[in-house]
Amino acid sequence: MSKLPVSNTINTGLKLSHSYEQALSGLYVPTLGDKAPDPQVIVLNTELANELGLDVENLNDAEIAALLSGGYAPTGFEPFAQAYAGHQFGGFSPQLGDGRALLLAEVLATDEKRFDIHLKGSGRTVFSRRGDGKAVIGPVLREYILGEAMYRLGVPTTRALSVTCTGESIMRDRLLPGAVLARVASSHLRVGTFQFRAVKGDLSKLKVLADYAIERHYPQLQDRDNSYLSLLESVCHKQALLVAQWMSIGFVHGVMNTDNITISGETIDYGPCAFLDAFNPSAVFSSIDTQGRYAYANQPSMALWGMTRFAETLLPLLADDEESAIALATTVLNAFEADYQQQWLVLMRQKLAFTTHKAEDLALINELLGLMVTHAVDYTSLFRALADWLEGQQESLQALFEKIEVIDDWLGRWSVRLQQEGVDTQVQAKLMNQVNALYIPRNHIVESVIEAAEQKGDYESFKRLLKVLERPFDKRAGLDDYAVAAPSTFGAYRTFCGT
Repeated sequence: MSKLPVSNTINTGLKLSHSYEQALSGLYVPTLGDKAPDPQVIVLNTELANELGLDVENLNDAEIAALLSGGYAPTGFEPFAQAYAGHQFGGFSPQLGDGRALLLAEVLATDEKRFDIHLKGSGRTVFSRRGDGKAVIGPVLREYILGEAMYRLGVPTTRALSVTCTGESIMRDRLLPGAVLARVASSHLRVGTFQFRAVKGDLSKLKVLADYAIERHYPQLQDRDNSYLSLLESVCHKQALLVAQWMSIGFVHGVMNTDNITISGETIDYGPCAFLDAFNPSAVFSSIDTQGRYAYANQPSMALWGMTRFAETLLPLLADDEESAIALATTVLNAFEADYQQQWLVLMRQKLAFTTHKAEDLALINELLGLMVTHAVDYTSLFRALADWLEGQQESLQALFEKIEVIDDWLGRWSVRLQQEGVDTQVQAKLMNQVNALYIPRNHIVESVIEAAEQKGDYESFKRLLKVLERPFDKRAGLDDYAVAAPSTFGAYRTFCGT
């Protein structure tokens, strides 16, 4: 790693913007992260860096490491920690904020789209409370892996720009290498941001925030008669679609607090998250979610709960009197479940090669899910195995059931349903493999990658996994180990809010 000096006058190539600071005073505190003793970039997402306009070709290693570890801000950069509130596991906190994070820069990318570059683990802020403001390598790697996997799967998400080791050891249950994650989002506006404004009771500042959110994320709403009602409708629709996508791929977010629900509809904060192995609607992977509030099957209802909290913040903007405002918001919220169900059904039909809509589809899908629960079938593997079955290969499907006969009746009715499509079965199998991933970040593989990094400083398995996940749908030779469920010896999986 280069030890060249770092100058405040370096040209990063980034086209900086400061719209958040200019519009939303009181929602941030200028903050510079801790200067890392020996920052080293472990991985840099060069594809994303180039899209943002970061001039990686002309920046030396030391400059990139300093910039993306948080303790250094070149001329023109004005990093800050954001303020927000939030319901955490149902309990309201009027002030949370970036306790171990800062927004390094708001940038206009090469296509003129606006993005935030946000650092996690860069040190204490005014919102840190009793925390040390740091992150350790394991959770940082998990967020990088999960965010990039979701991006490749076509799910709206924040993305990882880099992982930088800081050169310090951080005490958790033991001493672990310190690290900083740089992530990119279309913004970090959250339901909790609106809650922070609403609880203060300043209607003019709440209106400014709503106007800013509309201009940044939903500019097509600006000329609507009631743009704030349209904002609520749009955010609800984005969340319904997002959670439908999570459910269709077997993803469990794990901590759907309102400070983790974005206005943009992007997945954010990959802490205690995981993908299902054996299909289990009650699956919980968070070590602190002891009541199963954010279990897999609860995610649609928790999204609606979060949207209800968002609607509450907007009530003063929806109508002049509270009764009318509540009526308007209620109408929008009452449509959420049907919207979610419609989006989920579209995705599940695609997974089973249905291009037309039939009344019996929902029952057929739910029966398949029931069989998966009863026989503890791996969720991701099953849909690829069904495509194999269409092509006359039964081995992968047989491997998922102790007795293949238990699914024979369902297969017969699925075959009849597919015949109604009037499409060759080989084409249908191809359609399925275009939407059903073969490679996901399997929990046992993610943990082995983290263990290698923590204990040996070995990042090669991490980088190999990233390469596999770049093409989740394309079967490739030599990658069979990445496409199988965890061995029985792996046991129950628990994750932690480490970043």
